[in-house]
Amino acid sequence: MIVQGILNPHVLSLLARVRHTNMLVIADRGFPFWPMIETVDLSLVDGVPTVLQVLAAVRQNFVIGEAFMAEEFLKVNTPATKTAYAAALGGARVTHEPHGEFKKRVPGAIGLIRSGDTVQYANMILVSA
Repeated sequence: MIVQGILNPHVLSLLARVRHTNMLVIADRGFPFWPMIETVDLSLVDGVPTVLQVLAAVRQNFVIGEAFMAEEFLKVNTPATKTAYAAALGGARVTHEPHGEFKKRVPGAIGLIRSGDTVQYANMILVSA
């Protein structure tokens, strides 16, 4: 029995299949469903869990080479929120691009983890190193 770290077997299985340069999406509660991508839905209620909580758990077993986020995230969120996301990404290179362009990357991902986050444009695509 697993006693520490990620306990969810679906998230563990998804992470075990990520290889060099593969992409993983961590999304907020409103992100569209993508039928062709394995989705692990962790959302419970608004704000539980957050994208940052999911990211913190995933980072234990995922080396981020780079990340992508929507440029709209920078326009609609507070400086404190932007700082928290940058810190959580631990210095990884982050490219902010129009949300429409961001969503074009999603079909290339290994999987998507949906959170209950309500932060606008909190979605991120992580590229493994």
